[in-house]
Amino acid sequence: MKTLYLDCGMGAAGDMLTAALLELLPEPAAFVERLNALGIPGVKYAAEPSEKCGIRGTHVTVTVHGEEEHEHGHDHEHGHDHEHGHEHTHEHSHEHTHEHEHAHEHSHEHAHSHSHSSLHDIEHMVRDHMPLPEKVREDILAVYRLIAEAESHVHGVPVTDIHFHEVGTLDALADVTAVCLLMNELKPDEVIASPVHVGSGTVRCAHGILPVPAPATAYILRDVPIYGGNIRGELCTPTGAALLRRFVTRFGEMPVMRVETVGYGMGKKDFEAANCVRAMLGETEGERDTVVSLSCNVDDMTAEELGFAIEELLAAGALEAYCVPAAMKKSRPGAVLRVLCRESGREALVRQIFRLTSTIGVRESVMRRYVLERETVSEDTEFGPVRKKLSRGYGVVREKYEYDDLARIARETGLPLSEVKARLGAK
Repeated sequence: MKTLYLDCGMGAAGDMLTAALLELLPEPAAFVERLNALGIPGVKYAAEPSEKCGIRGTHVTVTVHGEEEHEHGHDHEHGHDHEHGHEHTHEHSHEHTHEHEHAHEHSHEHAHSHSHSSLHDIEHMVRDHMPLPEKVREDILAVYRLIAEAESHVHGVPVTDIHFHEVGTLDALADVTAVCLLMNELKPDEVIASPVHVGSGTVRCAHGILPVPAPATAYILRDVPIYGGNIRGELCTPTGAALLRRFVTRFGEMPVMRVETVGYGMGKKDFEAANCVRAMLGETEGERDTVVSLSCNVDDMTAEELGFAIEELLAAGALEAYCVPAAMKKSRPGAVLRVLCRESGREALVRQIFRLTSTIGVRESVMRRYVLERETVSEDTEFGPVRKKLSRGYGVVREKYEYDDLARIARETGLPLSEVKARLGAK
């Protein structure tokens, strides 16, 4: 299984994740050219060598109309226009990286001339003006929704009232777009990240002095293992947190893996520890996968209602959802509903279980499972392209045609499903 491991021992920020993933590519310079060809208004990417604590890596900068604005500046630019005038007084020193302490020492008096963008404006730019694969567009917008929802929760205003400062928005959009494109380029089967070091102390932003992690970051990282440590300053930004939340399959220790490539994405500030995100790309075989099991008992729902609930839970991202008949109290026949999901989807699915069933309690347990490496390929047949699932690992190789494709062929040809399988040589 192709596995990407992210070491977030010094937090995570959009520019650092970009640089770390960029180093995993065979031709990073060519990819930077691709980024600059996207046509994000006024945006220019640049990658340069950087060294922290004797470790060589890459630092990525983004300039907007020739101006560099570091990520924390724009991360905390989200706001709502009826509360304040976006004075953009982030007295910062224009360091586009681990803007940890937000020691922004001069005010941006030019900021009043900048416009602001809503989530709708971001979506318009991404969908209508950027030549991107549809999967990448969806990833970018999902990351922005996470940030906007966090800001909405923190400020107590609707998502539609959240606006982004023009320069900061383009800078953030550049970072988010780069990471989403890189993930699409690398195509890992699984992304694992270490517990996230968020830093400590306080951070200064347009709203005043806030505790670390910043409220938006803390909201995004709900249910994610985080810790503070002794380093004073903000190590994980809202953008970095949202990118981790979007792509990381699970958080935990580095698995046993054959590492093929290592990338170091450097921040600009210097600390007693190397200020970087480390990305390791390699192969795991027979990897143990961590899942969350959610279960509840019901004895007052019809079979139709339970069937509908299972369909909705699967559509909401459950890995598996099923019922087991059971004898309940007072001799009532009932069912145990069990849902398996990733840790990142646990909260949303708990909400769905309460919404879709009559239960008043949901049990949770964390489980490890052994899984085969899986991939889906397309095979040319007498019926045209047909998808086939391949599974490998533990000395086992299995293949199976996709049922939906077999059923479609049976309906189109009028053949029984068994005959379609026989003519394809399916077992």
